[in-house]
Amino acid sequence: MSLSKETFTFLNDLSQNNNREWFNANKDRYVSAHEKAISFADELIEQMKKHDDIETPNGKKSLFRIYRDVRFSKDKSPYKNHFSGNLKRATKWLRGGYYFHLEPGNVLIAGGFFDPNKDDLLRIRQEIAADAGPLRDILNNAAFKKAFGTLQGDQLKTAPKGFDKDHPDIDLINYKNYYVVSKFSDTEALKPDFAQKVSERFQILRPYLNYFSEVLTTDENGLPIE
Repeated sequence: MSLSKETFTFLNDLSQNNNREWFNANKDRYVSAHEKAISFADELIEQMKKHDDIETPNGKKSLFRIYRDVRFSKDKSPYKNHFSGNLKRATKWLRGGYYFHLEPGNVLIAGGFFDPNKDDLLRIRQEIAADAGPLRDILNNAAFKKAFGTLQGDQLKTAPKGFDKDHPDIDLINYKNYYVVSKFSDTEALKPDFAQKVSERFQILRPYLNYFSEVLTTDENGLPIE
């Protein structure tokens, strides 16, 4: 399922007219664009189920609301200029999720762990400190690097508490987020096989998510956490 040019045209127009009066006057365009985004997400879920256990039941449930939470933001624009969504993996043993972002000039997918809680972050760092080899193998895989490049996310300027600043893997330990991003052109996003292409890149991400899933569902001795 491809996104229509009308979907991107609507989002472009919304970015130039981000106010309630314009949005209400163009509500029918929003509904049509939203339905296209849902259709894309529906097809993506079907493609993803061929190679991963996806809990998200349908495209509509995967999409985030277009309405912005402006309570604590200096930007009071009421609407997002994009459609985005998240696919959740099933069961407590499959950690991490798949994110997609549909915006003219900024079409991307991402996956991994953004802002993990302190216990998860500590467990990740402990595993990396003990043996970073498996993670480095994944990050250095040619297909992975071509699709997702390098790790994204904020890093500490010094070693976290309890870790040696001279540790050989401090470059990985210092991350506060562990996620990766892959971008598509608008032209790619408008092709009929876009959902399939997204699924194929997410499949490349599987070993990365599976590595963290194993780390976060076992203790430092490798025993399952109940």
